[in-house]
Amino acid sequence: MEKIESKDNAKIKILRKLSQKKYRDELGLFIVENIKTIQDADLTPKMLFGTNKKILEKLKSDEKYLINEEVNKSFSSLDTPSGIVALYKKEEKKISYSSRVVYLNGINDPGNLGTIFRTALAFDFNHIVVDEKCADIYNPKTIQAGKDAIFKLSITHDKNLKILKEIKEKMNIISTRLEAGKSPEKFRNKKICLVLGSEAHGVDRSIQKLSNDFIKIKISKEMESLNVAIVAGIILYSI
Repeated sequence: MEKIESKDNAKIKILRKLSQKKYRDELGLFIVENIKTIQDADLTPKMLFGTNKKILEKLKSDEKYLINEEVNKSFSSLDTPSGIVALYKKEEKKISYSSRVVYLNGINDPGNLGTIFRTALAFDFNHIVVDEKCADIYNPKTIQAGKDAIFKLSITHDKNLKILKEIKEKMNIISTRLEAGKSPEKFRNKKICLVLGSEAHGVDRSIQKLSNDFIKIKISKEMESLNVAIVAGIILYSI
């Protein structure tokens, strides 16, 4: 097990770059800084970096590096670094049209995005499509909120509604809407594609035009709207 004691080490510089989306895209890599997520993932990391030798020895990876706390702080996205970092290769998975799909439109808050991933996994919605307006699924905040869902879901990226139009040929598209819509229970156990839009703007008009029907959650008149991750939890549980 090699020791890395310098913040200027080439591998540490790469970890530092991966805090930015452009480098995650360019290098096809992302990092996870949570030991439970690393343990629960069904994917072996390319590299492991840690401040505790005993913990590193218990985890699987072809390359392991022992680092000190100062080196860890130099690239960690956490206020208090966890002392363990796994480097993974990004993977694009294909969705299956044989089961229900969740389509995310303009969910630009990484915390909300990760929470929706985790909620979808909890209620057996294993196929997710994110459009180009969503936050990066490999953003550290997305992964922190989603835990190991990033590894266990089939997540696909859509652009210009190409995949959504393919989905429409296989199943009904049901979008959330603040105006008139049916209660979630009306779609229980049905093979559908559920579209969730941002809290600020809702589902795009172009997607509404492709929709076969709409879902609305009844809330108090005292509230204008709910957080999209909460909406996702209510609907995914109900259907």
